[in-house]
Amino acid sequence: MSTEKELLSLRDQIDSLDKQILKLISDRAGCAQRVAEVKTAAGADSTQFYRPEREAQVLRKIMDLNEGPLDDEEMARLFREIMSACLALEDPVKVAFLGPEGTFTQEAALKHFGHSAVTVPMSAIDEVFREVAAGSVAYGVVPVENSTEGVINHTLDNFMDSNIHICGEVVLRIHHHLLMSDVTKEDKISRIYSHAQSLAQCRKWLDANYPHAERVAVSSNAEAAKHVRGEWNAAAIAGETAANLYGLKKLSEKIEDQPDNSTRFLIIGSHPVPESGDDKTSILVSMRNKPGALHDLLEPFHRLGIDLTRVETRPSKSGAWNYVFFIDFKGHATDELIQTALKDVGERATDLKILGSYPCGVL
Repeated sequence: MSTEKELLSLRDQIDSLDKQILKLISDRAGCAQRVAEVKTAAGADSTQFYRPEREAQVLRKIMDLNEGPLDDEEMARLFREIMSACLALEDPVKVAFLGPEGTFTQEAALKHFGHSAVTVPMSAIDEVFREVAAGSVAYGVVPVENSTEGVINHTLDNFMDSNIHICGEVVLRIHHHLLMSDVTKEDKISRIYSHAQSLAQCRKWLDANYPHAERVAVSSNAEAAKHVRGEWNAAAIAGETAANLYGLKKLSEKIEDQPDNSTRFLIIGSHPVPESGDDKTSILVSMRNKPGALHDLLEPFHRLGIDLTRVETRPSKSGAWNYVFFIDFKGHATDELIQTALKDVGERATDLKILGSYPCGVL
């Protein structure tokens, strides 16, 4: 068979497969609409249309069944977008995030919920919590820790006075790009805008490539992207979402000094999440200020073989030199083993609050 005939045959196969894929997606969307009708008839509200544990189970199954040539994560991302579009037929998920538009937090929200979700920017982490608590949005997305900069204390502090549940997590690899606008003169760049943290994370690269350029810290990377649209001698350091949103060109890609730089974000909502089969639980514990308090707190987890993934300490609002502990561990609060551990910890603590059990991040 000649090359031209072989290509025509392959294209015919692709066209046929596309028709099959289109029909299957349409059938799936039809099922989603019927699900919405059943839930509505049963009196479910809009926040119950999205099921974090169900989505996690579906994506894990897709990754298990995948035989390539697309890798598991790429296939799961495709299915997440299909699920996001189908869910939008039921009721689009409204999600608050730490804004403005174009930030890494919005990128995390879209990675977790898909691009059919309605994302709403908030100017502060407190506002994200407040919007979720008020029911103005179904979920919120807030940063909780960065692999190079550590924990975001303001997010942890908001859990102390809130009844919000943690419903999920998403880890985002942070890639910084040097961006320019249509009016930027590439050889005349003398000013670079970005968030202070991003400037710090790209310091060595900037020292090597733009040692004489002024580095201007602004409130967010999205704000930096806005600045360069009107300045011929300026560039910005920001992510993919900001570049697309503001129509900027990548002058240099992935300029972060540490290529494994990642940020973990929490998904917050108003309802607890059932078991998904691979879960994590977060708790807040207040302990008496006495010798051995931390040992007493951690002993039940060690004795029962429960995998702790993070322990953070914050000053308590109840008095000087008193502290609260934020603890993440593997397992769901409904697990018998976890319930035993929490009972033991509760007997030793002055206060114990389950912040949420939720699926471990799939992507």
